[in-house]
Amino acid sequence: MTSKELADKIAVLLDNKKGIDIEVIDVADKTVLADYFVICSGNSTTQIKALADEVEVVLKNEDEIYADHVEGRNSNRWILIDYKDVVVHIFHPEERANYDLEKLWETKKPI
Repeated sequence: MTSKELADKIAVLLDNKKGIDIEVIDVADKTVLADYFVICSGNSTTQIKALADEVEVVLKNEDEIYADHVEGRNSNRWILIDYKDVVVHIFHPEERANYDLEKLWETKKPI
């Protein structure tokens, strides 16, 4: 599975679990950290945990893909799941607005 296919599959999984404002951002030309960031929000810490669990369980069971690293399980307000070429960010709306990763990694070039 290519990194684009993985990012798209993760976006579908998040959408199926009612993730909010899902974005797939191509960052391959901007960083060596990953090829894609998948960003979404959940309405509560319970939903954020459920979204992260869904991604991890489905990728493990269907594709035998395991996260390289997971952060944020203690608070469930920003869970980061690192699949090497694809990094998943699942945010509480307040954290998403505060960190504004979309703006940080936007594709527009400054004038």
